[in-house]
Amino acid sequence: MEKKTETCEAFCFDAEAVMQVKEKLLAEEEVSYMAETFKVLGDRTRINILQALMQKELCVCDLSAVLEMSPSAVSHQLRVLRNARLVKYRKEGKNVYYSIDDQHVAVLFEQVLEHVRHG
Repeated sequence: MEKKTETCEAFCFDAEAVMQVKEKLLAEEEVSYMAETFKVLGDRTRINILQALMQKELCVCDLSAVLEMSPSAVSHQLRVLRNARLVKYRKEGKNVYYSIDDQHVAVLFEQVLEHVRHG
C-alpha cells in the first residue's frame, strides 16, 4: 500500500501567488492581537461567561449563580475578557453589569459555534 503524503514531493513555488499573498498578510500588531484574543477565548469558563452574556446583561452575582462559581473567580475571568475587549461593563448603584462588548464578539461566538456544530 502506497503511503499518501501531505506535503509537496518537490520544493517549488508560484512566485506570483506568493507575492500576492505576502502583500495581504496582516501587520504584526494585528497578528499579535488576534492570537491573544484566541488565547483568551481558549478557556471553558470564559466561553461559558460569554454564552451567558450573549443571552442577557448580568451582574457579577448573577454570573456567579449561573456558573456556580465564587464572585471573585467570576470577576477574575471578567477582567481577562474586559482586557481583551470582549465584554464591557456599566455601574448601576453598587452593582456592576456586564455585557458583550459589541456585535463583532457575538458574531465571532456564533460563527465558532456554527463551525463546531457543523463538524
